[in-house]
Amino acid sequence: MQPILFFSFIMLLKSALAWMVIFENGMSWTLLLKELPFALIIFCFIEVFAKKRKILYYLLANLLMTTILFAVIMYYKYYGVIVTYFALAQVNQVTAVKNSVFSLMDPYFLLIFVDVVILAALLIKKKGDIDWKMKVNRPSSRKVALAVLTVSLIVCLFNIVPNRASMNEIVKAEQMGILNYEAYMIFSSKETEYVEPNEISQQKINDIKKIIPVEQPFQFGTAAGKNVIMIQMESFQNFLVNLSVDGQEITPNFNKLVNEHFYFNKFYQQVGQGNTSDAEYVVNTSLYIPPRGAATQMYADRELPSLPKLLEEHQYDTATFHTNVVEFWNRGELYESLGFNNYYDTEYFGEEDTVFFGASDDVLYRKTLDKLVEMDAAENPFYAHVISMTAHHPYTLPEDKQYITLPERFQKTLVGDYLVAQHYADQALGAFIDDMKEKGLWDNSLIVLYGDHLGLPIYSLNSNELALMEEMYGREYTYTDMINIPLVIINEGVTEPKVFEQTAGQVDITPTIANLLGISMENQLHFGQDIFNQYENLLPQRYYLPTGSFLTSEELFLSGSGYSDGKHFSLSGTSTESGTATEDEFQRALELLQLSDSYVNSLPLKDGEKASSK
Repeated sequence: MQPILFFSFIMLLKSALAWMVIFENGMSWTLLLKELPFALIIFCFIEVFAKKRKILYYLLANLLMTTILFAVIMYYKYYGVIVTYFALAQVNQVTAVKNSVFSLMDPYFLLIFVDVVILAALLIKKKGDIDWKMKVNRPSSRKVALAVLTVSLIVCLFNIVPNRASMNEIVKAEQMGILNYEAYMIFSSKETEYVEPNEISQQKINDIKKIIPVEQPFQFGTAAGKNVIMIQMESFQNFLVNLSVDGQEITPNFNKLVNEHFYFNKFYQQVGQGNTSDAEYVVNTSLYIPPRGAATQMYADRELPSLPKLLEEHQYDTATFHTNVVEFWNRGELYESLGFNNYYDTEYFGEEDTVFFGASDDVLYRKTLDKLVEMDAAENPFYAHVISMTAHHPYTLPEDKQYITLPERFQKTLVGDYLVAQHYADQALGAFIDDMKEKGLWDNSLIVLYGDHLGLPIYSLNSNELALMEEMYGREYTYTDMINIPLVIINEGVTEPKVFEQTAGQVDITPTIANLLGISMENQLHFGQDIFNQYENLLPQRYYLPTGSFLTSEELFLSGSGYSDGKHFSLSGTSTESGTATEDEFQRALELLQLSDSYVNSLPLKDGEKASSK
C-alpha cells in the first residue's frame, strides 16, 4: 500500500475518534471532505519534496496531527471548548492541573497513539534491511502528488472561507474540520474592533442593558461602615443547596446560611480560561473576561477600576487570601492592578495539610481568621477576599477529609467525589463561621458567599454520571444548570430568609456591595448592576459557552453560527425550539462585550509598587 493511502486512512480514523468525543452529532461522512484534505496536503508535500527518509517525515507529520487531535480531545473534556494555539500560553497552568486532566482520560483515547509507537519501533529496528522501508522511499509521481495537493487545498479553503463568521467555536470547528480550524486560528489576522474611548460611558452601558434608575434604592447603606468579607467557594454549583443524598445533607452549613439570609438562586458564572482567577477579576472589577486568554494574563498590566480601589477611597484596608503560590495564574500582577493593599499566599499559609495546590480550607480559614481579627482591631474597616480551594477538580480528597460515605452508585464517580469534596469544604466553612461569630466579626461584617465556577461540566461526565445528575435534579442536567452558582448575602440584623428570583452574574457583585455600603459608583465604569434594585438583566457569556451566548431574566441562549440557529434553554433547564431571547438582545450582548474589551484596552498601563506579600 502506498504510504500516503495508509497514513491518510490512519488520520481519518483518528479524526473520527475526535468527532465522536467532541461533536453532538458524532462522526459523519463529511470527515472525508473536512479532515482528509488537510492530511493530504501535508502528505503530498512529503511526496513532492522528500528525497530520503520519507517514512520518518510521514511519522513526524502523523505524530504532529495526532498530538493536535489528542490535545483537542483532552481540552474539550476539561474546558468544553476547542483548544487553539493561543492556549499555549497556559502550558504551565495545564501542567499544574494535570491530575484533573488525566482524570478525564478514557483509556481508549490513548489508542490514537498506537500506530505511532508501532511504526516508530519498526523504523528504528536495526536487524536487516526491511523491505517496506525501501518501498516507502521510492519516488512517486510528482504530477499526481501536486494535483492531489491542489485539489485538497481548494477543498480546505472551501471548508474554511464560508464558515469564518460562525459565532460558536465548536460549530465553526465542525463546519471547517478540526485540523482546518486549528490552521485557520493560526493564520487568522482578524483583529478586535475597538470602540473609541470617548464613545464609552456608563450611560451607554446602562442604555444597552435597559437599566432604570431608582430614586430610593432598596438596601442602600444598610451595611455602611461594616467590614466586607467575600468568600469565593471553589467549584460550588447551585444544585448543592439543600441537597440530600439518601438522607445525608451535603452542605448543611451553607444551607443554613441560604435559609436564614438573602439567597439568589439564579446567579451565574462569567469566567473563562482563568477559572478561579477570572472569578476574582470579574467580581472585583465588574468587567467581562477577555475574548481569549485568562484575565490575569491579558489584563493584569492595566490600571483596573476595582472594588478594592473604590473601598480604599472610603478608608478601607484591603487584602486577599489564597493558599496557592501567587505566581499561579499571574495573580501577583492581578492583585497589584486591582489595588489590594496586601495579599496572603503560600508564603503565609505554608505547606501544612496540603491538598492539591496548597494548604487545605481548614488552614485557609484558621490563618485567615487571625489576620481578620488583627485587621478588625485597626481603626479602619476592611475588605477581605477569601478564596477557598480544597474542593478542586478532580475532587479526590485524602481519606481523612472524606467526612461522608455516599451510596454505592456514587462510589468511584466524578459526581460522588465532587459531593464528598464539597461536604468537606462545607464543614471547613462552618467552622470558620463559628470562629467569626466567637471573635465578634460576624455582626460587624457584610458577608458575601458565591461559587467561583462550575464543578461538573456536562462534557466531562459519562453516561452513568449524567444519570446521577438527572437523579438529583429530577430531570436532564443542562447547560443552564452547569453554569448556575449560588450567591448568599449576609448583613446581620438586616437580612432575613428570602429568595431573590432575578437573574444575576458575577459582574453584578461590585455594584451590589457598593449599594449595601451606601457608596456611589457614578465615577467608576462598570458593566454589572445592583441586583437589589434591577430586575431585568442581560449577561453575556464567553468561553465555557460559545461566543454570542447570553442569559436574560427568562432563559439561556446558546449561539450557533449566529442567532438564527442558536438554542434556547429556559432557566429551569428545559430546551425549547423557540424561546424569548431576541436577536436584539443577542446584538446588545455582543456590544457589551465589545465595549468592555475596548474600555480595558484603553486603560493606562499600571505604574507603582506591588501589593505587599505576607
